[in-house]
Amino acid sequence: MSLQDELTAVQLCLDDLVRTVGRLERSLAQLREAATAPAPIGPAGHAAPVDGVITITEAPYDTTLWTDSDDEGLGVPGRHAP
Repeated sequence: MSLQDELTAVQLCLDDLVRTVGRLERSLAQLREAATAPAPIGPAGHAAPVDGVITITEAPYDTTLWTDSDDEGLGVPGRHAP
């Protein structure tokens, strides 16, 4: 391969790199716009639910969920530290 052929190959690679970086910058700008866009408002005046999002209610938790669980750093009720 001659020097001119190598320089042409490098120039083509650089042009491809510039195009790829440009596409990435446009994609990043679109992602940033989407992240700052307000949530769509549903008919009840609340934000529309998003797939995979779980709404947590203000109701108290069922205490049976925590039966036989350890309190972080406190141990299990009824047991004493050694």
